[in-house]
Amino acid sequence: QAHLVESGGGLVQAGGSLRLSCASSGRTFSSDTMSWFRQAPGKEREFVAVIDQSGGGIDYGYSMKGRFTVSRDNAKNTGYLQMNSLKPEDTAVYYCATRNSYSLQTDYSKSWYEYWGQGTQVTGSS
Repeated sequence: QAHLVESGGGLVQAGGSLRLSCASSGRTFSSDTMSWFRQAPGKEREFVAVIDQSGGGIDYGYSMKGRFTVSRDNAKNTGYLQMNSLKPEDTAVYYCATRNSYSLQTDYSKSWYEYWGQGTQVTGSS
């Protein structure tokens, strides 16, 4: 079973940047689709970004496009989320999630993913 650990969160001024990391262990990360979701207090967990096993299939939630970049390094069993131009509205706990797929695949639904990290707090101050 996969164990995912997010890191890199913190408090940043509006307009600043953070890079989150998601370290996967216990399974072959290169076989897994990986997504990022976020959840603000009192809000539903929402889709942020997805990257397929090869890194060639990528998509973002609408408000993240042009600001966030998802990537992965399969040799290091690690995924990344580069967040630029952060806004107070980006404040949330950010989670990475994975699921094995035999073919290249992306999915936007949190219910599709099997493995989840514990989350890392991101706060965009105003």
